[in-house]
Amino acid sequence: MEPKQEDLPASDIIPLALPKGTEKLCELCQKRAYLQCARCRVTFYCDKEHQQSDWKGIHERICQLLIPIRTPSLFSMQRAGRIENLLKTKELIEICRLVAESKLSEGKHQQAVPAAQACLRCSVDVYGPNTVQLVPAYLLLADANMGMGNLVLVAELLSQAEWAVLKSPECGHAVHHRLHRSMGCLHTATENFNTALFHFANDIYFASEEYGLENTVTCGGYFLMADVFAKQGKPSVVHSLYTEVAETWHTHLCKLLGDHIQNIQKNPSILEPSFDKGQQVEVDKMLRTILEFEQDDSRKEPTQIALVAHSLAMLSFIGGDSSKALGFGRTALQASQLIPNHDLTEPIRALLQLVSTDPQLTAG
Repeated sequence: MEPKQEDLPASDIIPLALPKGTEKLCELCQKRAYLQCARCRVTFYCDKEHQQSDWKGIHERICQLLIPIRTPSLFSMQRAGRIENLLKTKELIEICRLVAESKLSEGKHQQAVPAAQACLRCSVDVYGPNTVQLVPAYLLLADANMGMGNLVLVAELLSQAEWAVLKSPECGHAVHHRLHRSMGCLHTATENFNTALFHFANDIYFASEEYGLENTVTCGGYFLMADVFAKQGKPSVVHSLYTEVAETWHTHLCKLLGDHIQNIQKNPSILEPSFDKGQQVEVDKMLRTILEFEQDDSRKEPTQIALVAHSLAMLSFIGGDSSKALGFGRTALQASQLIPNHDLTEPIRALLQLVSTDPQLTAG
């Protein structure tokens, strides 16, 4: 059984013994290393703290994968060996990207840094410096540092990403959308609101070109734009943008719920969640923000409250939390009943009935 991250034994890190005149660099900070991972022996650290941070952030996932990539051999110098290492490094980039994205969506910004750094380092190895293929890694690292408040470093990383994009006119819509979204978040944090709105408008445009106007990725730009207008004290604009986000997610979650119910009926014992944990946390946070805004709004529109609460109930049920689904479902039903013949009343009741038959809830 693998040890827990916080209980990594001291035997897994050993002092670095190198021939005189040779030097290794720390995996995280690139300063001189004095310690070595005892498992792979190809990864080095300046101190125990950086070793633990890297282990929790990404190294536990990729420790053994690094051995053939970082160990020179006669085979690795031949054409077949170089191709094999290239494919392994690309696989490593994808693993690091997914881990960093997952940790960011869960709000674990500091833990996302090692994965984002490894993603960038491997991308440089494969594609070379200052290429557009590095942009996703720059943005991951920028988002991680944004969450920690390192705005100067964020600005530097986004400048590097922007320069790489400017040099590549063939760059796709998805990269442009992600760059503008990160730029918008930086300018929101530094209270340059007009510039932030400019970037979020571009974010929405490029996302809609790539994914479609009514896609959940695109509506993320509307949500971030609403945050800027909220800071500017423009609640009517915020309400309008939140309506767009709420309707998009409600439509998407209704479809996911239908698929989820079909899967339950087919084979409940091997049911796979429709969201990973990180995605669910991110969507839950977004929808809760909208629900709180609508409940605090002087107009208190029951239609909007019912829509968002129903979305949160569906999200909770799909994610396996029947207790939360029941709470949000009741909020949704109460709001829908304030409007005669409301379209959502029956779907909400059907969901509550489904939730009430959940074995976990009844057992509790």
